[in-house]
Amino acid sequence: MGEITFDDFLKVDIRAGRVVRAEPFPEARKPAIKLWVDFGPEIGEKKSSAQITDLYSPEELVGRMVMAVVNFPPRQIGPMKSEVLVLGVHDAENRVTLISPDYDAPLGARMC
Repeated sequence: MGEITFDDFLKVDIRAGRVVRAEPFPEARKPAIKLWVDFGPEIGEKKSSAQITDLYSPEELVGRMVMAVVNFPPRQIGPMKSEVLVLGVHDAENRVTLISPDYDAPLGARMC
């Protein structure tokens, strides 16, 4: 992996948001869930698609805090435009587990 500068890192805008709606995404090539995430008044509500069906159901995601990159350009995923990249890591069984604050943070709080 190549090194980046701290200034490069600061260009990536990672914010806290709360999932306000989640639905199955059967049109996606790989199993996924459609998410609507509220990032507060500055950023608003944004859509995303996440391949997290191994560990999560749409019902249990509503109300959950997540971290997401909010300054990537939108990306077309099947019939939907994904506006943010919700962040996660692979566990030992290669399932994606979401990254979230341990405690509630203000919607739109920037990762520091």
